[in-house]
Order: sequence, then C-alpha cells, then structure tokens
Amino acid sequence: MKKLLFRNLLLNYMSFFLIALFSSSFVIWVFQAVNYLDIMIEDGRDYLIYINYSLLNFPKILSKLFPFILFFSLFYVTIKHELNNELIIFWNFGVNKIEVINFILKFSLVLLLIQLLLTSFIIPKSQDLARSFLRTSTVNFFGNFVKPQRFNDTIKGVTIYSENKDNKGNLYNLYLKKEINQNEFQIIYAKKGMFKDYNGKSILVLFDGEQITSKNNQITNINFSKSDFPLQNLETNTTTYKKTQEIETFQLLKCIEEIYFLKKNENYNIENCTKQNIENIFREIYKRVIIPLYIPLLTLIPFLLFFYSKENNLYFRFRVVTFITGLVVVILSETSIRFVSKVLSFNIWFIFIPLILTFILYFIFHLKFNSNSLNKL
Repeated sequence: MKKLLFRNLLLNYMSFFLIALFSSSFVIWVFQAVNYLDIMIEDGRDYLIYINYSLLNFPKILSKLFPFILFFSLFYVTIKHELNNELIIFWNFGVNKIEVINFILKFSLVLLLIQLLLTSFIIPKSQDLARSFLRTSTVNFFGNFVKPQRFNDTIKGVTIYSENKDNKGNLYNLYLKKEINQNEFQIIYAKKGMFKDYNGKSILVLFDGEQITSKNNQITNINFSKSDFPLQNLETNTTTYKKTQEIETFQLLKCIEEIYFLKKNENYNIENCTKQNIENIFREIYKRVIIPLYIPLLTLIPFLLFFYSKENNLYFRFRVVTFITGLVVVILSETSIRFVSKVLSFNIWFIFIPLILTFILYFIFHLKFNSNSLNKL
C-alpha cells in the first residue's frame, strides 16, 4: 500500500511539474522567438535559419526555469494535499514524514542528473549548433536589412546608408563603402538604387552616381548613370569563433587543467582557452555544474510545511516563509555566480555551499521527525 501511495504522490508532483515547466517555457520561447525575428528581418536571413535558431534555444529556457518550477510544483502540490486532507492518508497508513522526504530526495537526484545533462551537454551543443547556422548562413533578403537613415553593416566589409526608402523598395541618396583589402576601398554615391535578382544572384542596381576607388593612396573617380553592385559571395559580420558558452564542458575542464596544472605556454589547443578568459570559463563551469547542485535543496524546502498542519494558526504564515525561503535560494544560486573569480582554490568552496545547506536542512528534518530512516537514504 505504501508503494501505491508513494507512486501516486510522485505522479502528482511530476505531472504538475512537467506541465508547468513546458507550458511556461513555451510562453517564454514564443516571446523570445518574436525578438529573434530581427535575425531574419534586419539581417536579411532565411526563414529556415530563423526557425532553427529559435528552436535550438528552447533547451536553454527549460534549464533556466527548471529549479524554480520544481520548487513551486512541490510547494503547491504539498499545500494542495494538506488542504484536501490527502496527507492524512499517509499518516494513517503508518508512513512517517521522514519517509516521504527520503523518497522525494532520492528522486531529486534523478532530476539533478537531468539538469546536469541539460546544462553540461545539451545546451552547449544546441547553442553551438544555433550559432553555426548564423556562421554559415548568407544574407538572402537584402532589401530587409537596409533601413533608411541608418548605417547598415550586416555584410562584412560593406556599409550601406540610404536617406529614404519607398514602399516599392527603392532606395534614395545612397552611400556605400566597400573595404576590399587593407590598402584598397570603394565609396559609391548614388541618387537611387534597388535590389534585383539576376539568375539567382542578388545585385544592387545604382542610378546616377559616382564611384571613388582608393588603392595604394591613389584615388580614381568614375561617374555613372547606371551601375551594378554585386552582393553574392559576401560574408556577414556574425561572430565566427565559438563563445565560451558554446564550448563543450569537458573542453572547459581540460582548459582549466592545462592552465593551472600542466602550465603550458599561452598557445593552448582549446578554443577560447586563455588566461585572460579564465574567469568566464570558471563562471560557465559554475553555471553548468554547481548551480544544478541546488536542486536537492530546493526539493527539501517545500517539506518545511510538514512542521505545521493546516489547523495550526501559524500554518498560513509559515507557508509564506517557506515560499520566500525557496525563492531566496533560487536567487542565491543564480546570483552567486558573480562571486566566481580567477582563483581556483576560492571557487572550489562554492561546490560545498549547496551540499552543506542540503545536509543541514535534512538533518533538521531528521531531528524534527525523530526517525531512524537516515541510514535508509
């Protein structure tokens, strides 16, 4: 009978948790996806790039909401069971409160592994893959990223300015600068311009203008009534190297090992692995590995509600205190990343904070409910 009770309790907790997690993540993802429209509209990207980039950011949203939604789910369902007198069934069948806490704490270790899988492997891979779509993509909708009275430099080495743009996409009073190499560049002025596609190639057709070419400090001027400015095979200004958050966790750990233990020269074999970037690497490791360690603590906090029954006058007040406590722990876990420094020995102490807090809270539970179940954990 106890197994059936525990199974039903876990089902109630997890069903609410999963529904709350995915529904809230989906809402945030929709709002975020709207912001990502700038990738397509202002940068002239393809629709497929926008869709892939947006979808690959969904795991990151899941992991961000994971700790708080987990705490809130346990907190809400526990209160609901108490108010509906459903917890009395457990106590009547001889279930000790510490047994419930042990059961949920064990399951929290599974959730901890899932969160570690998300933060340490899935998210870095998805972020790198999302960024790779931008690195390897080309600008397909040139008419979209050129905004009037703005210097547009989406294309690498090319700056385009237009004073005005009509509803048909015609640009007026254009300024273009193209950097060919270190000693050569072109500046073009034109009264009118428009984007055209010829045999699948994008061309900016210019009318009534002047082209100034500077090469090895020699300047030549050419006036034209019509000129074609080809746009194919041009690169974008998107960052081509991997950011720290996109590098694999094992690579970051290997970087720390090389810098602090192997002490090679400055030319490490891992991308973005430099002594100047070591603080960012420590913070990324902290975000991926240490913050998830707060999950067992967050699963224990809602069971502070076991201290009082709903008949107690302090129950409502204690609900508020419990919720604030969980909220403070969530905020602490996220903001403590600011204290991470370049000193390895100092950062190691952060590993023990969630572990010590979890042990202290569990020890309080054990003393409060006077059970011998500590050895069963």
